[in-house]
Amino acid sequence: MRIRNTLVVLAVLTAALMAGGSTGSAATTTSRAAKTTAPYCGITWGSGPKAAGTLSTDPLIEVRTGRHDCFDRVVFEFAGPVTGHTVGYGETWTEGEGLALSPYTAGDALLRVSLQAPAYDDEHLATVPYRVGEHAAIVLRHRTLRDVVFGGSFEGYTTFAVGVRARLPFRVFVLDGPGTHSRIVLDVAHQWQS
Repeated sequence: MRIRNTLVVLAVLTAALMAGGSTGSAATTTSRAAKTTAPYCGITWGSGPKAAGTLSTDPLIEVRTGRHDCFDRVVFEFAGPVTGHTVGYGETWTEGEGLALSPYTAGDALLRVSLQAPAYDDEHLATVPYRVGEHAAIVLRHRTLRDVVFGGSFEGYTTFAVGVRARLPFRVFVLDGPGTHSRIVLDVAHQWQS
């Protein structure tokens, strides 16, 4: 009986020690994981689709890119107040024709950018110098951006395929100016974690 009780006590103590040891180990593993998964540059944007704003008749007049310490930027400038946009990862189709732009866009991931404004004026004359399928910006020496391809403008909507290095976090926001113009800005992070 004594031996049996002693064995039960030893079994209980051994189980408690093992549980305590694994809990400490899990806590250590968790704290290491928390350190390695800290957001890069504090960026918490995510990679899900983003949409806002309404349709406008003020046309797109310029597309340019920029390099920053933590992200690459694409700026779409309009000749008036424009807020409408939808941006998300996936195949991009040309406006009006429905042709896929992925075969013509560099990068391992594709951001589909739909701007709720035309790229033509009231007389249906183009307000940007590129045609469907042409590269709209130079992205040399960018860490994340690989390409910006014009997908056309049809019935008040303008499309771009933005090729990036990988599926990375991004944000989209609107800025006023310069003057009466407005800008829709797309920032794509250089990486997920520090």
